[in-house]
Amino acid sequence: LDRLRAYFNHPRFVEPVVDATLTALADLPEEARNGAHLVFVTHSVPLAMAAGSGPEGNAYVDEHLSVSALVADGVAAVTGNRLGWDLVFCSRSGSPRVPWLEPDVNDHLDTLAAASVDAVAIVPIGFVSDHMEVVHDLDTEAAQTAARLGLRFSRAPTAGTHPRFVSAIVDLLLERAAAERGEPVNRPAVGDLRAAWDCCPARCCPNPAATRPSVGAAADDTSMVVGSHR
Repeated sequence: LDRLRAYFNHPRFVEPVVDATLTALADLPEEARNGAHLVFVTHSVPLAMAAGSGPEGNAYVDEHLSVSALVADGVAAVTGNRLGWDLVFCSRSGSPRVPWLEPDVNDHLDTLAAASVDAVAIVPIGFVSDHMEVVHDLDTEAAQTAARLGLRFSRAPTAGTHPRFVSAIVDLLLERAAAERGEPVNRPAVGDLRAAWDCCPARCCPNPAATRPSVGAAADDTSMVVGSHR
């Protein structure tokens, strides 16, 4: 059993999200588009889990911020208009005593409305299909919050079956197979972060509950070692 590397900054993931964001902006009334605010949404996780993500920590938030900035830049390049944007979270669960990443998308819509923002384009940057969580948390709850606040609201579709995203998955599969064969591999990536590692390095994403043995790759991705993973 193997997995593809993380592809948050693969150009053919970023491009479909730019297209989707432009679609969401086009769904807003024309007079509201230039002042719309982009709200990038991903799944919240406990703060401890976010802090331990990636080999150097904080990868979960850093990667989402990086790809959100890339999408905002792509929208600006097409429209000539640089919109404000934020990264927010949804689907918090678990014990209320455990701190999770914030702000929640609904709370953030309150904040934007209080700041006299008139329209929002919601971009589910952390999801790749329009599954029921997206439909409930964004199309239902967030849309209702926006309506209560008088915010004009639209939601970008996820990358889903966009041809460029599908071709990226094919390329990632071929890339992973080539790496396993020991062949030189080109790993496309855009933005300020490098392409993600093939295998999780040792001590990556530790289990916040307890240290447990598992198999992971060494820091140089060339051998397998025992580490403590989630």
